[in-house]
Amino acid sequence: MTRYALITGASSGIGLALAEALARRGRNLILVARQRDALESIACELTQRFSVEVLFRVCDLSQPLQVSGLLHELEQGERTIDLLVNNAGIGTSGAYVAQDWAREQQLIELNILALARLCHAIGTIMAGQGSGQILNVASVAGFQPGPGMSNYYASKAYVLHFSEGLREELKEYGVKVSALCPGPTRSAFFRTARMNSEALQGSKLMMSAEEVALITVKALEKNRAIIIPGWRNRLIALSPRLGPRWLVRRISARLNRQFGKPI
Repeated sequence: MTRYALITGASSGIGLALAEALARRGRNLILVARQRDALESIACELTQRFSVEVLFRVCDLSQPLQVSGLLHELEQGERTIDLLVNNAGIGTSGAYVAQDWAREQQLIELNILALARLCHAIGTIMAGQGSGQILNVASVAGFQPGPGMSNYYASKAYVLHFSEGLREELKEYGVKVSALCPGPTRSAFFRTARMNSEALQGSKLMMSAEEVALITVKALEKNRAIIIPGWRNRLIALSPRLGPRWLVRRISARLNRQFGKPI
């Protein structure tokens, strides 16, 4: 039976870079995102370049009914998913109570609920098979509170801690689970979060999606529990443990004001 890596949020950024890195290694892919035109183009290009099978499914994962439809199709199909990459996610910026609730709810539906549901459905199948691997994309933001992006930071803390717990639960079934915690990455994230990232563009913290993907694929081969690309980002992840919580909150708030001013 042919095996596939399923990648959500695969039309741009880290998701697209991971799709290319995996295809380069001969992996067949199922790409999931909202943009049909982009997915068709990506699938065609990766198939031609790497001679792998690339399927795609158009799905808005912030819509529970669409998630149900995707899972039903996967469960009824004959394709085996041996790698699940939960990459789809969005951010919001600014004071939480000043935000439109529909947008904040969409963040929770996508960053948390869709991810958890895919892990439950596909993780159950993997456990029954006795093998498989799950990569959940969190963030260095998940290691600390984030005034100015409170809902986003909290969602990534959930992903990080959920992934670590799931790793221990599923290892006895032969299923590996990892959390990817990138720092600032060149992608459409800042635009969709309505953030002005000009001050961050020249920062040494900023990495390309391709760099993040290459480090991630190598770390997956070694079954790393937590993958933090770049030594600067590893320092950021460690730093909240070195100071009192009140100071961590204030520094985080200041940085978010400096680097993430809303557009």
